Amino acid sequence: MQDHNDEKTYRIGEVAELLNLKTHVLRFWETEFPQLAPLRTGKGQRLYTEEHVGLLRRIQQLLHEQGMTIEGARRVLQGSAVLDESLPERVAAVPDPDFMRMLKRELTAVRRLLSNE
Repeated sequence: MQDHNDEKTYRIGEVAELLNLKTHVLRFWETEFPQLAPLRTGKGQRLYTEEHVGLLRRIQQLLHEQGMTIEGARRVLQGSAVLDESLPERVAAVPDPDFMRMLKRELTAVRRLLSNE
């Protein structure tokens, strides 16, 4: 194991706050994404590097913003240790109210059409 003393690390609570996630979500993602393996202190505390935080942001984007399944996100990440940093980073995926109203009208119309068949 290489020496990570010169690399900035974050505790799980800090990462959770940084990404606006719950710590149990981060622990769950560790079990689902093999490339996410935080360092451990002698007492077993998780320490995340900048690379881990970038990977977590990418996972969050795939799952929460793009609506992918865990399996789909896992496939996107497999075989590629390089994250695409050119993707726009959004703080939160907030739907546009006008778009949501239009979508609701369209879905209601489709349901009406289907119920008449």
